[in-house]
Amino acid sequence: MQHKRSEKVAETIHETISSILARGLNDPRIGFVTITAVEVTDDLHLGRVFFTVIGDDQAKKSSEAGLNSAKGYIRKELGRVLTMRYVPDLVFKYDHSQEYGGRIDSILREIDAGHDGDDSKHST
Repeated sequence: MQHKRSEKVAETIHETISSILARGLNDPRIGFVTITAVEVTDDLHLGRVFFTVIGDDQAKKSSEAGLNSAKGYIRKELGRVLTMRYVPDLVFKYDHSQEYGGRIDSILREIDAGHDGDDSKHST
């Protein structure tokens, strides 16, 4: 039963943080950030917030620093939305899965392009 509750809490946190970011935070370090996923532990004490940001490594680092700096404000806003005695502590982590997926996609395209050339050699 707790597992379902943690998923519901994670979904609410995801929606709330996305809404806060859409309104904008007064921190110039935070770039164009997208929340990709939120995982909440079964005991509801820790929430891992995964995000992506458009830009280079410096943009990633500065956005992560800005999000961590705004953690208190974000938790206060979550406290208004969540009907819980304790608001989970938040940890912001950059989501590398899109980069990883993009790399796999480019490798598959290279392999596919290599096979297209091989097929034409064998058909003659």
